[in-house]
Parts: sequence; structure tokens; C-alpha cells
Amino acid sequence: MADAVELEVGDRTVRLSSPDRVYFSARGETKLDLAHYYMAVGDGIVRALRDRPCMLHRFPKGTDGDKVHQKRLPRGAPDWVPTVRVHFPRYHRHADELAVAHLADVVWAVQMSTVEFHPWNSRAADTESPDEWRIDLDPMPDATYADVRRVAGVVREVLDELGAVGYPKTSGGKGLHVYVRIPPTHGFGEVRRAAHAFAVEVGRRCALVDLNWWRKDRDPNSIFVDYNQNARDHTIACAYSVRGTPEGRVSAPLAWDEIDSAEPGDFTIATMPARFAELGDLHAEIDDSVFDIAPLLGWAERDAADTGAEIPDLDEV
Repeated sequence: MADAVELEVGDRTVRLSSPDRVYFSARGETKLDLAHYYMAVGDGIVRALRDRPCMLHRFPKGTDGDKVHQKRLPRGAPDWVPTVRVHFPRYHRHADELAVAHLADVVWAVQMSTVEFHPWNSRAADTESPDEWRIDLDPMPDATYADVRRVAGVVREVLDELGAVGYPKTSGGKGLHVYVRIPPTHGFGEVRRAAHAFAVEVGRRCALVDLNWWRKDRDPNSIFVDYNQNARDHTIACAYSVRGTPEGRVSAPLAWDEIDSAEPGDFTIATMPARFAELGDLHAEIDDSVFDIAPLLGWAERDAADTGAEIPDLDEV
């Protein structure tokens, strides 16, 4: 195993041990390659993570090995790595989670074997008030990516009618995510309720959507518009996060007009640096387009009055 290397990341130095350990077996990229990838997309990954409590998915032996889900900041962090304390009332516990402020924070997490970054949809200033509404198109086992694309088209149609600006990205797996900035004036329960009302409207317009609560009850050819990703402490991989796959797939921001032609496998740690150098961060303006969810909460009230049914309960702790 090669000696540790020191990486200059802005005005900070990060020591990277075991730099030649293979993390992605498909092409042989190493821990050092992973650090260089995050440095290449630095503005994008920091924008996606800034000030958000973040769960780390660590792969100490590479992505062919076991995954460790880590909420608490790993021990041994430099004093410049920021954290935010979040509470878990059900368990009467708390955790000090990474809250990225600088690219060096990301690279240090790579030193601790982090591959995936899964942030909250709220920020350190008020962890109980989300500022990001997340639309997760989750295909069931027999659904195709073409099906995901068709539902994405309906999602865009409804967002346009609402006057909301959505920022799509691949999930890094088989699905697609769309993020919308919202004012941090609602709790998780209301944001989830609004997301459910949106999902119901998409389902009205597209037969591919199945919103059955239990996975076992859903059509295996359907797409679940997963409103539960807006619940407290539910996290998904952020824009530019590498996923724990042998190919090193990336959750890649897309332009809307790319969705019909782009394939999830197009975006990896091998291809994204050149794309980022050419296009920059396609989510760079996300903070400039803030949508008030009040119309969606109105839809939720309407749907409850029409059907007598409320959104299924979820223990949001």
C-alpha cells in the first residue's frame, strides 16, 4: 500500500492514507481518484451539502465491501470540520453530524472512507424547517428507465403549472430526483404532506404512478413518487455524490431536455469531471428559485375533503 499523500484543498491540507486502495472495481479507481473527483466538482458538491446535516455512507474496503451508515462525525476530525447537532426524540439521543462548509470537509470525509453523501433537506440554522422539497421517482422492479422518463415529463408539467422550478438529477441508480427550493417556514410533516399532494396529482395524470403505501402492494411495472423522502431524517444521495457501485456512478444534475436521451450509466467518476468543466454546476441557480408550498397544502386539504383519506402516518423522529 502506498504511503499517505497530502492534498491541498483551498487553504487547507488533507492527509489521505491508503491512496491506492481500489474503491471501484469496474475500472480500478482508487481512494485518491475519488478524492480527485470530488475536488473536480468542488463547487457543485459543496453547494449540494452546504450547512446540511449529512449522513455518510462509508466503504472502508471499497465498494465491493461492506457499507457503514454513519450519522455521527467519525472520530479524529480536524478542528476545522464543522458539525451540527440533530436530535432523535424517539430514542432520546442526538448526533453531531457533518455540515459541510468547505471542500476540504468533503475530502476529509473521503479520507474516512466516505463514498456517498446523504444530506438532510434542512440546514444547520434550523434543522426542523426544510428548505428543499424532494421529488423521488422510484421505479419498481419491472419498470424501465423509459417509464421513469415518462413520469418525469408529467412532473415537469405539474411544476410548470405551479410556477415551481425543479432541478432534476439522476439518482445514481435506476431512478430520478427533482429538487425544488422552498422557504424554511414549514415543518417536515407539512412538507411531506405537500409532497404527497403533488404525487397524487402526478398519479392522476399518469397511469404509471402507483402510490400504494406498501411496496408489496404496488404494481411491479410502476413508478412510486416517493413523498416519504421529505420526512424528518430521511436522506438521499445529493447532487454529485458518487454511489457505492463498482462503476462509481454519480448522482448527476441534468438539464430537463437531457432526460430523454441521458442514461444513468453515462455519469461516473470517470466522466463527470469533464462534464463539470464544460457545463459547470447545472444546479448553480437553485437558491434563486424559491417556491411556496401553500398551493400544495391546499391540494392536500381538497383531497382529504374529497376522499376522506389523509396521508398515511409516518413516525417522523
